[in-house]
Amino acid sequence: MAGTDATESGLSCVKCGKPAHLQCPKCVELKLPREGAAFCTQDCFKASWSSHKSVHLKAKLSSVGASNPWELNIASPSDGWLYCIRKGQSRTAQIPHFDWTGPLRPYPISKKRVIPAGIELPDWAVDGTPKIEPISDLQHVVEIKTPEQIERMRETSRIAREVLDAAARVVRPGVTTDEIDAVVHEATIAAGAYPSPLNYHFFPKSCCTSVNEVICHGIPDGRKLEDGDIVNIDVTVYYKGVHGDLNETYFVGNVDEASLQLVKCTYECLEKAIAIVKPGVRFREIGEIINRHATMAGLSVVKSYCGHGIGELFHCAPNIPHYARNKTVGVMKAGQTFTIEPMINTGVWRDRMWPDGWTAVTADGKRSAQFEHTLLVTETGVEVLTGRLPTSPKVFPWLSS
Repeated sequence: MAGTDATESGLSCVKCGKPAHLQCPKCVELKLPREGAAFCTQDCFKASWSSHKSVHLKAKLSSVGASNPWELNIASPSDGWLYCIRKGQSRTAQIPHFDWTGPLRPYPISKKRVIPAGIELPDWAVDGTPKIEPISDLQHVVEIKTPEQIERMRETSRIAREVLDAAARVVRPGVTTDEIDAVVHEATIAAGAYPSPLNYHFFPKSCCTSVNEVICHGIPDGRKLEDGDIVNIDVTVYYKGVHGDLNETYFVGNVDEASLQLVKCTYECLEKAIAIVKPGVRFREIGEIINRHATMAGLSVVKSYCGHGIGELFHCAPNIPHYARNKTVGVMKAGQTFTIEPMINTGVWRDRMWPDGWTAVTADGKRSAQFEHTLLVTETGVEVLTGRLPTSPKVFPWLSS
């Protein structure tokens, strides 16, 4: 700490109130008021540093018209805003080094949100580790749900739909994905449910928000959505012992024609896949249908992530690849529940993983879109458990035409 004589002005030490002899050099450099920068000794300065340095950050923010640290990609440890690393198990104040594939960058994330007492918790809620799911026989056998289980899944899936709709209503330029996560969290617990992603294998947030080149599992953070972005919001809720899972990709403001066609084609891929679901159809056929429609539009299908069985377990059999010539075995039977969730890319299908261990991005940095539903195979066809409601926001132009 370099010193300038402050006693002539009668300044008092910020820490102890004694006559001040020194001034913080950074405050001098930033031309901040001397009253808040005066210290009597090096010891008082060092003792105050952890709180005093926030004055410098606020000055930097105000100089560029920003109000929050994450608007400048600056972590703010004192407020709990830090970058996520190691699959959610660690945080850091520095943006991780990475060969970013596109223009998007991670921003600091907020503290873990609180679950109130009285809400039923999945077995990973406290320590981040699922216990039943990895060792369950349902990782190898596709469960036929009982009528009682199906009714619980209907109820849970409807809550999941209502939560996603609440999130969709706040999507606009200037809103952060952390604010979207807050909406998802509050809407979920208001329904008496638990946001399934929260602390699942240490995932730090209550939903996934995947912007532009992010394929899936994007972590809500302090970045503000910008006009022209696309954002996928993936919601799963846990209620009455079962999970309901869905996602949709939304337009932020005015998007370009290529993004519009990407999102529309991805929506159509899911719809066409759902249309073939009925008893006796092979699971592998889903990938053939999706791949055909995507490639005809000049788009590619992600192969690294698949749909999955769902119920009392978040993820279980069957595995539902979305690409052609996949090797998945088995046929659909009435009473099965699973998700279909194609991820479609503008460029190559391959993905890269960000340093946070969760965020999957396109290898070439081009955009990706996704849609997902939880489905029930019925005796005559399919029931979309997470289907759109009459109250769902009208955000897709092709549905209103």
